[in-house]
Amino acid sequence: MALLVHLKTVSELRGRGDRIAKVTFRGQAFYSRVLENCEDVADFDETFRWPVASSLDSSEILEIQIFSYSKVFSNKLIGTFRMVLQKVVEEKHVEVTDTLMDDNNAVIKTVLCVEVRYQATDGMVGSWDDGDFLGDESFHEEEKDSQETDGLLPGSRPSSRTPGEKSFRRAGRSVFSAMKLGKNRPHKEEPQRQDEPAVLEMEDLGRLAIRLGDGLDPDSVSLASVTALTTNVSNKRVTVIEARQLVGLNMDPVVCVEVGDDKKCTSMKESTNCPYYNEYFVFDFHVSPDVMFDKIIKISVIHSKNLLRSGTLVGSFKMDVGTVYSQPEHQFHHKWAILSDPDDISAGLKGYVKCDVAVVGKGDNIKTPHKANETEEDDIEGNLLLPEGVPPERQWARFYVKIYRAEGLPRMNTSLMANVKKAFIGENKDLVDPYVQVFFAGQKGKTSVQKSSYEPLWNEQVVFTDLFPPLCKRVKVQIRDSDKVNDMAIGTHFIDLRKISNDGDKGFLPTLGPAWVNMYGSTRNYTLLDEHQDLNEGLGEGVSFRARLMLGLAVEILDTSNPELTSSTEVQVEPATPVSESCTGKMEEFFLFGAFLEASMIDRKNGDKPITFEVTIGNYGNEVDGLSRPQRPRPRKEPGDEEEVDLIQNSSEDEADEGGDLASVSSTPPMRPQITDRNYFHLPYLDRKPCVYIKSWWPDQRRRLYNANIMDHIADKEEGLNDVQEMIKTEKSYPERRLRGVLEELSCGCYRFLSLTDKDQGHASRTRLDRERLKSCLRELESMGQQAKTLRAQVKKHTVRDKLRLCQSFLQQLRFLADEPQHSVPDVFIWMLSNNKRVAYARVPSKDLLFSAVEEELGKDCAKVKTLFLKLPGKRGFGSAGWTVQAKLELYLWLGLSKHRKDFLCGLPCGFEEVKAAQGLGLHSFPPISLVYTKKQAFQLRAHMYQARSLFAADSSGLSDPFARVFFINQSQCTEVLNETLCPTWDQMLVFDNLELYGEAHELRNDPPIIVIEIYDQDTMGKTDFMGRTFAKPLVKMADEAYCPPRFPPQLEYFQIYRGTATAGDLLAAFELLQIGPAGKADLPPISGPVDMDRGPVMPVPVGIRPVLSKYRIEVLFWGLRDLKRVNLAQVDRPRVDIECAGKGVQSSLIHNYKKNPNFSTLVKWFEVDLPENELLHPPLNIRVVDCRAFGRYTLVGSHAVSSLRRFIYRPPDRSAPSRNTAVSLLRGGRVLCNRGPSSHPTGEVVVSMELEAPVKKLETVVKLGAVRHAADEEKEKKKKKKKGNSEEPEEEEPDESMLDWWSKYFASIDTMKEVRPQGCAPSFLPQTDHGLLFWFWPGLKGPMKGKEKTKAAKEEKKKRTGQGSEAPEKKKPKIDELKVYPKELESEFDNFEDWLHTFNLLRGKTGDDEDGCTEEERIVGRFKGSLCMYKVPLPEDVSREAGYDPTYGMFQGIPSNDPINVLVRVYVVRATDLHPADINGKADPYIAIRLGKTDIRDKENYISKQLNPVFGKSFDIEASFPMESMLTVAVYDWDLVGTDDLIGETKIDLENRFYSKHRATCGIAQTYSIHGYNIWRDPMKPSQILTRLCKEGKVDGPHFGPPGRVKVSNHVFTGPSEIEDENGQRKPTEEHVALCALRHWEDIPRVGCRLVPEHVETRPLLNPDKPGIEQGRLELWVDMFPMDMPAPGTPLDISPRKPKKYELRVIVWNTDEVVLEDDDFFTGEKSSDIFVRGWLKGQQEDKQDTDVHYHSLTGEGNFNWRYLFPFDYLAAEEKIVISKKESMFSWDETEYKIPARLTLQIWDADHFSADDFLGAIELDLNRFPRGAKTAKQCTMEMATGEVDVPLVSIFKQKRVKGWWPLLARNENDEFELTGKVEAELHLLTAEEAEKNPVGLARNEPEPLEKPK
Repeated sequence: MALLVHLKTVSELRGRGDRIAKVTFRGQAFYSRVLENCEDVADFDETFRWPVASSLDSSEILEIQIFSYSKVFSNKLIGTFRMVLQKVVEEKHVEVTDTLMDDNNAVIKTVLCVEVRYQATDGMVGSWDDGDFLGDESFHEEEKDSQETDGLLPGSRPSSRTPGEKSFRRAGRSVFSAMKLGKNRPHKEEPQRQDEPAVLEMEDLGRLAIRLGDGLDPDSVSLASVTALTTNVSNKRVTVIEARQLVGLNMDPVVCVEVGDDKKCTSMKESTNCPYYNEYFVFDFHVSPDVMFDKIIKISVIHSKNLLRSGTLVGSFKMDVGTVYSQPEHQFHHKWAILSDPDDISAGLKGYVKCDVAVVGKGDNIKTPHKANETEEDDIEGNLLLPEGVPPERQWARFYVKIYRAEGLPRMNTSLMANVKKAFIGENKDLVDPYVQVFFAGQKGKTSVQKSSYEPLWNEQVVFTDLFPPLCKRVKVQIRDSDKVNDMAIGTHFIDLRKISNDGDKGFLPTLGPAWVNMYGSTRNYTLLDEHQDLNEGLGEGVSFRARLMLGLAVEILDTSNPELTSSTEVQVEPATPVSESCTGKMEEFFLFGAFLEASMIDRKNGDKPITFEVTIGNYGNEVDGLSRPQRPRPRKEPGDEEEVDLIQNSSEDEADEGGDLASVSSTPPMRPQITDRNYFHLPYLDRKPCVYIKSWWPDQRRRLYNANIMDHIADKEEGLNDVQEMIKTEKSYPERRLRGVLEELSCGCYRFLSLTDKDQGHASRTRLDRERLKSCLRELESMGQQAKTLRAQVKKHTVRDKLRLCQSFLQQLRFLADEPQHSVPDVFIWMLSNNKRVAYARVPSKDLLFSAVEEELGKDCAKVKTLFLKLPGKRGFGSAGWTVQAKLELYLWLGLSKHRKDFLCGLPCGFEEVKAAQGLGLHSFPPISLVYTKKQAFQLRAHMYQARSLFAADSSGLSDPFARVFFINQSQCTEVLNETLCPTWDQMLVFDNLELYGEAHELRNDPPIIVIEIYDQDTMGKTDFMGRTFAKPLVKMADEAYCPPRFPPQLEYFQIYRGTATAGDLLAAFELLQIGPAGKADLPPISGPVDMDRGPVMPVPVGIRPVLSKYRIEVLFWGLRDLKRVNLAQVDRPRVDIECAGKGVQSSLIHNYKKNPNFSTLVKWFEVDLPENELLHPPLNIRVVDCRAFGRYTLVGSHAVSSLRRFIYRPPDRSAPSRNTAVSLLRGGRVLCNRGPSSHPTGEVVVSMELEAPVKKLETVVKLGAVRHAADEEKEKKKKKKKGNSEEPEEEEPDESMLDWWSKYFASIDTMKEVRPQGCAPSFLPQTDHGLLFWFWPGLKGPMKGKEKTKAAKEEKKKRTGQGSEAPEKKKPKIDELKVYPKELESEFDNFEDWLHTFNLLRGKTGDDEDGCTEEERIVGRFKGSLCMYKVPLPEDVSREAGYDPTYGMFQGIPSNDPINVLVRVYVVRATDLHPADINGKADPYIAIRLGKTDIRDKENYISKQLNPVFGKSFDIEASFPMESMLTVAVYDWDLVGTDDLIGETKIDLENRFYSKHRATCGIAQTYSIHGYNIWRDPMKPSQILTRLCKEGKVDGPHFGPPGRVKVSNHVFTGPSEIEDENGQRKPTEEHVALCALRHWEDIPRVGCRLVPEHVETRPLLNPDKPGIEQGRLELWVDMFPMDMPAPGTPLDISPRKPKKYELRVIVWNTDEVVLEDDDFFTGEKSSDIFVRGWLKGQQEDKQDTDVHYHSLTGEGNFNWRYLFPFDYLAAEEKIVISKKESMFSWDETEYKIPARLTLQIWDADHFSADDFLGAIELDLNRFPRGAKTAKQCTMEMATGEVDVPLVSIFKQKRVKGWWPLLARNENDEFELTGKVEAELHLLTAEEAEKNPVGLARNEPEPLEKPK
């Protein structure tokens, strides 16, 4: 035996030097040779060998250290790599590429590549020599050898891994594609279904080397993508903000966050109970969702942790990742986690930690609530970190998981000795040593091991203690086999707590059993290396029955006040009371029958060997590897009776037992397959169909299955919702009728459930869960039935969509209820065996086959012919291997009690004779072993294959050469191959003749066999690639039916094509199955229609089925091409675009020099084409870009298929309709009112007013601009208020203009955005008219308000104004102009700015798959900009007669020129939030980089140190020329002192679409117009000029200005102020205000109106190409663009970050009183204290200041007269103190921290010889703290705890405050108590004032305080 280590290379070393490696194993070390002068790679390439005497233990460790070698000094360690040899023991050969760790166990960049091989004793594993070290790269050939394994690391022993050890991966040869390690694999996200296999991508269930982005390639993280289908790259983000009310005195707390095995801690804050951290952690994982969601997040607070000691735990909080993911937006934001102490459950809560927790899966878009300045007082109780519906006061509870016994365990024979023993001694001991392990809430417990037992009996319970309700959803129960080398999982079961409890009012605590649960996993034949071991771990769908376990679960809520209670939460294992055998139900004999009617589509790999099919239920029927077959109950005899042994050991084929009954026949006779076509074979069953039958014994718990079946039946009817959805989608008429029908069925089904289950109340073996579940199901279904009834009445045409959503929630609820947590009869498996080897399987739930006399309880597949597609087991079924069908079976199954079996053949197609087994001739009741069909019908199948669309791109050109292959029974035919298209129109009819179907004609009519259609790609080499598959049922015509409407001819339908589980296009086809009558084919409808002469013998789809065509004209706008990549290494120089649709097309003009000008010279071209009348059948339109090369050659660059042309169809307006547009209908409403009272407006105008005091006229549409007031109006308002005498209302002082800056505007806007109710200045004189046309636009509300809401709003507003109604008057907002803050990209708000110019991505290369090919992003090779317009010809005359119609532009009128244009681009970057950390310390040093064309700006010198939420506040000017430079990239990089800077993330903005958009995105329209101050107008064009230009371009009548303050555009009148103030306060007349009002309501202008982009800040996600689909942070910015041929804009706005203001806080501590007395006088025994007071500002603990000591206070009184001075920098807008300090002595630069302004005062008792005693403290938030009491008497504890209402003051407003404050501490019972009072004076001065008026510290000069007497 030997261990070999081949050290290959070490890369990513820093600097140049000599390197040496040291490899240590079992204490013996080898050194490598010295490699001299290595730069970044050291190529050791050395092999070390350790001969080992004893076999390797899986917990042993190999250590490799890399040193910098020095001849003189000692070698310097670069890094260490440690690896547990568990994987090596299992696999004997592992290759690892991983990063090293430094001395502090932190990851460094250096990467090591090593290969480890273990040579065991001969005979255990095939021998090899040292030379075959991974020399074999035969990755492509899938290894058939079962010794090879795809098993990933079993996560069985987290404990055996050292903390510093890193993840490692294997490069096994059996991974089924040429995956080299380290090849980056982006994955398609797949929604994980319940039974879809989820296989791990990470060893040890996701213990991941967290990538802190130091250029560590993510490749080094993921194992070759065995399982890309369901793998989710998810990353978990936690922000720890602060902690409060921590229990303990004067602590130094640290918060640790653990996810799974990863742990990160915050920095330590000294002596505080309310630490403020604001630290952000990211945990990256690369595992399947199933594994991810079971991980536990643990947040714990630890007190005084340092290098030497681990600190003491204050409290912790646990929750599983799934709970977070199921929250809205997958996150908790700013929530408080409650800490509790797991070791002391009688104690109360230990404090709170405020944090954000988010889980981001690939492709998830997390919307972070906007980070504003957090001024709102924290309501802890209202914002707890708990899911909806969980009470804040959670109680401790015990969870008892009772493990009784198990049955039917498989053989786990690991030792060779067992066979030796058996040979020599004849001992045949059971070779499995099972125990049960239970995982829950991050803890695990295990039962004892039962030696050598297939039917172990434990009767033990594992007890967990946790808070109830727990925040972990699943309990994992696993049977394991104990083994000296490596414990293996036998089977796993998850208990979902949501299914076994109910949290409603009439709910019940989690309860389960005692009941059997079935476990499924890998096949039972034992191999040393089981390749499907993961299935036994509960990952993926089990392929075979493994065992069943009897367990129970109960929960007991603890009374924590009980003194006898053990207070620890350690897991305990205790004996449990045994239960009787009958408690799980009476044993009954079940009978399973199956008949194989057809076996086709057998994969050609299995075509040469004889094939049998085996059906098993539990271990019954399993001939090959059942081994420990369950025993049937027998008459009671003495133990040790001979018969028992006989029964088990008898071969089951010919065994007969007491009833003369036949024993089971569980497999079909072997048969050689015959060829169907070049891909598939079939078994020639013809008229003789083989049967199988199995008898088995199970506890009779059919009721559970029946109830589930009834609910499933109801849910299946609910699937009618899909029809409704389809009807809405295809715009069919009356979807509401179908929905009413579905609801009717639902309510009937619910009432039927109530009546059926009601009778079944008493039943001895029903568990508590059965009873409680039944009650809750009855309640749920009753309420569902009633809701369905009421909903049915409410379904109207316009409410269909909303009601449909409600119904879908019913459907989910039903499916959830139907899933039974307590199993009974195990599932049925059908295996295909080729030459006695298991190849492929299908699994059918037993409840679907269960027979019942009541129709609703009958399983949905019982006594029916079911089509099954067999698939490969486990991981082999992933990827392309899993897409090929292994076999297609038509199988009839029946399962029920033996005594009910008289009708078991009733559902078979009629016309057969039974063939019995030879010995059973006399007995009627024997089941047949085969059926011979005497009746058969002849049919002809016609497959009308019209077209397919959006197919999979299978060739590197980005196209495919598709053809379709149609399978029916055992025949197949192909359509022709169409070259180079993803949207083939085959238009071909395939005719299948001489089809023989068995059974009665009428049965075939109603349920014909299924047709399988597979789409392939034909390659030049003749090879075909699978592209997708779909299924269809034909329409059947019997010989005696007429071929006429309504059924015939059939309509073309769309069939969804699937590739694996992903959709891969649609097929448009129709299928008809025609019976050939006695007269032969003459009776069939003639195959009419044109036989296409050009296409040879191909028959087109006949008329009547093919769609009706009409003539359309398609106009194409060719604008330009962008970002074309190279093709075959050559640059694209002369591209052209070809457009093709339904065989016709048009070509663009040629671009002569793509580099100089990528736009087309001819803008509009058109072509005419015949398309189907039905728009849903329109073929896709193909856009292809080709590059014209020399000598007339051209190459394809890329292509795009527009699958739906509907959005480009132009429908001429219907002139006959009464209302031409909304304007007209508005006027109609207006005219009625014209005669009512005087109106100063001509009829027909819509008036929009901007003034506040405008008199309300009855005719107008009043549109107010919220929050915009004018100075003159302000004055009036004030005067009015004074008149009212409303003196008690606090007047908000007008903000001083000079004080305001851009940031004031920004923060005011964020506040507005966060408010739920928009706080506009809505006046209180809303008129109460019922018929006036009054719309009230409130800022932030969508659309007009309705009458009722209006009056309500007005009342609210009035209440708010006068300050009545609410106790405290609301804080009125100062009047600050605002801008719009979009929490997303501007594009998503304005429909990508594709109002007339669309962008089509050009694709090339194969479609992304898990195997080869790439993601959508990587396939984009450029973009085509243009547009389409299609319409029926001819158009109505009047369209072309409109004024200014230019025929060359067709429908694209008024398009700007596409000549190159020079533009000044101004980018304002405000700030970034939640950046992904890029440095090891969990921070980043971000700076901005901007790229546009050839300009590349890197603002490297202005990086912001150690900040994940940096405020940049910068603007950048770039000159660019469109169209050559139009893609702007704004990136955030991380500055590094050494090495290259890392990209954190970037965002790309297409400026061209913005520039040309009608929404005018060049420069946002401000809310008000002003010519000076913080809100200065940015655009070089004034509002009036913009308005004039818009009117001219849109051919709108206007603008007509006058009289002053009024403008008319089209039929709208806008009014507003007519004067403006300049800097000197002079008023001038202006038209700009009204023009701006018109612009802000431009969308109301008929015909041309659209929303104009307002002044704004947009929030864009930052993405990193190395981590596709996962957001790396967000960036807030906006972009202005100014054409260079227009007047130049002014200087950029100054948005530089606010500088903090310097202040000095002077605190005088005058006296203390009532301080607790700590010391006893040594002589007199009197109590006294030596008091001193300590104070500091939060965040500046190191600058804490102490008073002198007042010795020997006997009364608790102390006199100090002592002054503290605290200088600090303060940001008023954010209410934060800014501190800049170096993090450690090694830091390169200072880091800026922002923390809340809080002052801490503490009292201490001074001791001479021991540490001082802490007595009490108070923390004052300087912005809002309780006003001090006048005297010590009035000062109470409640002032600090907030229990009494004390007026709050702010030192920044009051400047000077004096009073008494209470000091508190917690006593033994964790309750606050008053420990003293302090009299202090706080005085705040600005730095300038402090300089003018200095004072001394303590009692020093100047202005000394007198010494106390």
